[in-house]
Amino acid sequence: MNKSQKVGLLRGCAFLVILLAMALPARKAIAGRTPDGAAGTPTPAANRDDLQRSYRTDKYLEVADSGKDRGENIYWHKCWVCHNKYQPAAPQLEGLFKRESLMTGVPVSEENVAAHIKKGGPGMPSFRTTLNDADVADVVAYLHSEKCCVEGEALPANPWYRAETNKWTVQSGLSGGATGTVRVASGDSPEGVMVQLIAPNGVRTTVYTNEGGKYEFPRMQAGDYTLRIANPLEFKPYRRDSVQLDGPTKLEEIVLERIAKTRALPATPEVEAQLSGEEILWNLPGTVEEKEALHATCALGCHSFQQIFKNRYDERSWGVLVARMLHRGGGPLINDPLGEISPAAEATDKMLTKWLARVRGPESVDAPLYAFPRLTGESNRVVVTEFELPRALQSAHDVYGDGNGNIWYTSHLSRIFGKLDTRTGTVTEYHAPLTPGAQPGTHHVYVEKNGEVLISEPWSHKLLKLDPRNGEMAEVPVAAPFPINSAGMADFDVTPDGFVWASMGGGYAAEKIDPKTGKTVQKYPMKVPFSYDGIISQDGNFWAGGAISGTTGNSAELLDIRTGQMLNLDSGDRRSAGRRGGFDAFGNAWFGGENGTLVELDAKAKRIREFYPPGPMEPYLDLYSVEPDKNGEVWGGELHGRAFLRFNPRTGQWTEYAMPEPYSHSRAVWVDKSTTPTTVWYADYSTGRIVRIQPLE
Repeated sequence: MNKSQKVGLLRGCAFLVILLAMALPARKAIAGRTPDGAAGTPTPAANRDDLQRSYRTDKYLEVADSGKDRGENIYWHKCWVCHNKYQPAAPQLEGLFKRESLMTGVPVSEENVAAHIKKGGPGMPSFRTTLNDADVADVVAYLHSEKCCVEGEALPANPWYRAETNKWTVQSGLSGGATGTVRVASGDSPEGVMVQLIAPNGVRTTVYTNEGGKYEFPRMQAGDYTLRIANPLEFKPYRRDSVQLDGPTKLEEIVLERIAKTRALPATPEVEAQLSGEEILWNLPGTVEEKEALHATCALGCHSFQQIFKNRYDERSWGVLVARMLHRGGGPLINDPLGEISPAAEATDKMLTKWLARVRGPESVDAPLYAFPRLTGESNRVVVTEFELPRALQSAHDVYGDGNGNIWYTSHLSRIFGKLDTRTGTVTEYHAPLTPGAQPGTHHVYVEKNGEVLISEPWSHKLLKLDPRNGEMAEVPVAAPFPINSAGMADFDVTPDGFVWASMGGGYAAEKIDPKTGKTVQKYPMKVPFSYDGIISQDGNFWAGGAISGTTGNSAELLDIRTGQMLNLDSGDRRSAGRRGGFDAFGNAWFGGENGTLVELDAKAKRIREFYPPGPMEPYLDLYSVEPDKNGEVWGGELHGRAFLRFNPRTGQWTEYAMPEPYSHSRAVWVDKSTTPTTVWYADYSTGRIVRIQPLE
């Protein structure tokens, strides 16, 4: 593996390094209602929707409104990436207040700890412009608590998850429920407004208005719901509690008021929190070169753009973060620099640092914000259902359905994975065994025909098998001679005869592995060190792989398993950067291109083809994981946008579906091929929830 390949590999594996260290800011602590609107708590500020997840995520309100629990929330986003027990580059903070002094030599006290957080150090950004006094006080309270600082072994409870205490049936239909009309007081078009019902178990169901402002929900269990406009953005928040439903209930007309007379929206935290990452980038000043510097280095799918832009750092601190994110690697940990940095890379670092300090510095002033127009037509003929998970701060990664109506999911930076009952919203959690010295975390999940579940653990390089009937777990003894920064067993697929296939980092081969012994029984050489994903065709005759990690890869591989012929393809100067995907029913492999295209490996023509989604391309839109349905249409979420995409290769038609939160950050897509119309599932990595998409056609 040459140096450039190694750099790309490390960048692709350093998922949460970027996510956590460049995480979300809290410019001002705002006390507010708990997620269930408990009595006696303050009323939300004007134009603040306290049920908007993205706002609560921006303000570190995912767990609690204040105190040590909120401090854990901030610590997870801001401190954990360096201060964890799995690496020695920064001091561990467990038991900090039992020590006599800090590394700087000053005595340990609340005042001195708070001062150090605000000031930073040579390898630590200054948080004084991103965390206010209340934020820092909450972090200090967490450092005092007994919970500090176990990483990935336990996660705080998610206050939005109520499926255990509020038994409720989740609908599976598409129509026959409550109906109503949305009207905009100013007379503007009401098309594409997202109307949402929240059930007592916390499950959210969203439908979309047509050009006349009409909407219709699926038939849902009779009872009381909360009715709201999801992601109101240009409108004032709308919410009604205790809305009684019983079958096809006719709901009172919803009248929306604009927050501005023109498309120019005030640059408030409430509005900004509702913009997607690509919308924020589009709004920011800067040259194409500056924005492309961001795209080429920080758009690898490790996080959404929001989690960069909602920080306010000085130039020194941005420089510390840019150097750390781009030139240190090793999974979620901070290690030594990779080596000498080229003059070109140094120039890019400098440009990126100065641009970030200019547009997201302590003194930068935001101009009015412009949102992308709401979608029209077929885009609004869809039902979107969001399911809560029991744990907060959960980096939900992959999903996969079994034959019993359950969706299995993984958690990239914790030992917890689970099974969602889609009929009730209840979740059964499982805990992967800890591996000494290895960061807990699970990646890919696959359900075998016999119901047993395969789970990959990327940081410990293990493949775990779970028998859901008795809860027994066993490690599949896959040899993993590669270091922690390799692809390891992160992505794999299974042939109909039960053999596991993977392309492990540095192996220069696709490998067929016996799941009973863990031994590689066959290797098929490739020209590149590894393929980021490796997928099997539905008939088991073909294996395909996309590019290596990073935005510079243009490779792809197609193996005829019957003959052993490996076809090595590339997309030339156009860096397709195919990541994760699946085969369609016609034998063609599809991957999400990290540089913004759908990447097809045409088995008959033996070539790579790329298809460009609608809307502006670089540096605004990127793809990561896609999956074809039984009709040959391909589905995938935008890494930095709010839209989930549907592409029909036969007609060339694209359909976009807007998500209720400004994220469609899917690391993996699972398509239920048993339903008509198609049902699509993904885990939103930004907010840790499971999302179901049901188009009406």
